[in-house]
Amino acid sequence: MDIEHEPAKSGGRYVARIDGHEAELTYSRASASLVIVDHTGVPDALRGRGVGQALALHAVEEARRGGWKILPLCPFMRDQALRHSDWKDTIST
Repeated sequence: MDIEHEPAKSGGRYVARIDGHEAELTYSRASASLVIVDHTGVPDALRGRGVGQALALHAVEEARRGGWKILPLCPFMRDQALRHSDWKDTIST
């Protein structure tokens, strides 16, 4: 699954476009070392296909590469962080 990064002035989003549908994970940058994930949206047509999980994992991988932490305010991202103990190096509480 291809995930694109669309940066904005104070944050951005990761986007997956599949079969004419768009799923996203949005974030804002609190500092050079902290990103706040505030929303994950997956349309009904893509549910059950692992798209939200792929977006969350992509954010974690980007945090590792960039050397920052993620504050998961989005309920989906928070739940995923609790399920994946191997993400603890990137999650801020």
